[in-house]
Amino acid sequence: MSNFIEWGSMMKKNILISVYNMEIGGIERSLINMLENFNFDQYNVDLLIFHHTGDLLNLIPKQVNILPQIGELSVFRKPISQCIREGYYLFSLLRVISKYAAKIRGSFKHLNEGSGYIQMQLILKYASYFIPVLEKAYDVAISFSWPHDILANKVKARKKIAWIHTDYSKLEIDNQLDLSIWNKFDYIASVSDTCKDSFLCKYPNLKDKVIVVENITSPSFIKKMAKEESPFHKSRDQIFHIVSVGRLSFVKGYDLAVEALKVLHERGLTNIKWYIIGYGGFENELKELIAKNNLKDHFILLGKKTNPYPYINECDLYVQPSRYEGKAVTVTEAKILGKPIIITNYPTAKSQIDHGVEGVICELNVQGLANEIEKFYHNRDLKEKLIHNLKGKDFNNHDELEKLYKIIS
Repeated sequence: MSNFIEWGSMMKKNILISVYNMEIGGIERSLINMLENFNFDQYNVDLLIFHHTGDLLNLIPKQVNILPQIGELSVFRKPISQCIREGYYLFSLLRVISKYAAKIRGSFKHLNEGSGYIQMQLILKYASYFIPVLEKAYDVAISFSWPHDILANKVKARKKIAWIHTDYSKLEIDNQLDLSIWNKFDYIASVSDTCKDSFLCKYPNLKDKVIVVENITSPSFIKKMAKEESPFHKSRDQIFHIVSVGRLSFVKGYDLAVEALKVLHERGLTNIKWYIIGYGGFENELKELIAKNNLKDHFILLGKKTNPYPYINECDLYVQPSRYEGKAVTVTEAKILGKPIIITNYPTAKSQIDHGVEGVICELNVQGLANEIEKFYHNRDLKEKLIHNLKGKDFNNHDELEKLYKIIS
């Protein structure tokens, strides 16, 4: 009997999944949802986390084998000063070279966004020359977050899959540099048809490699987590609560949200409070804008929250004010929790919600946000209609994993 069990175990496919860290973010939460629903009876899953940090580490299912951290892989998203203190002198130098090379390559309107992406590409390119190949060979290797150089160059696998989570038509990156990496993958998995189309506008020759695998959702898990104590204490106030979730970056459009809230207050709607759950490099700019508009007590940055669902569950309105998205995990989560939703008209918005049925798509500007929020504020029937429509929907999409299993097999 023991020999049979050992043989059965040997027949399992060996899968490697790589991700940079497990900080709170849409990509990382999407990975957790996928792993929560993975078929571990048929597949052994190793998880290569470049830097073992982040509040979502504790949510990784116990069936997943987390590989030991490789020091050289931990440097990509740490401050350079920390890398130097830890003795990674070569990689610190490569980080500096990449930073200045990115600035030389072009002038970007939003330097922290544009040159930052180029810098990420370059540091991965340079660093991959000095990182050893992983010893273990796999049936399938999945690079879950961009850039994908390490898994493309340093992992042995029969098949390799890279994931697309964003709208590539909006990314200021070196497309030619990226093309050389994409060509090393057998498949490219996109989270939506719209993301697939925007990707192929940049890389039309990769059409035969691209498949669509939507972000896996886990409605039961989300609803369970949402039952924690309400953070708003609604019985004690008459506040209209808006919630948005996502990293603090220019592309998320939170500066537009601050300006929109200012407009709403000028219209007399001073009992609206807007809560932002997330962290990131745009925090100081947002704080300055909040102070400038005297909204310190009304536009509130809550920082990291391992469990954002009680906030979404108890809000009056969920708003995604982004300039662009791939397919925002948090919008789907808000739908699962039956919340009225406004999203801006970013290029992939129509793939995110059914306008007028599941939520509202507004103009991507300050006035558009302010006008639609005001409609929701005054029109209870509109809110109830959308809530009713969402209650009848099943957002369980575990069958999306069958697409992945088909590739693996």
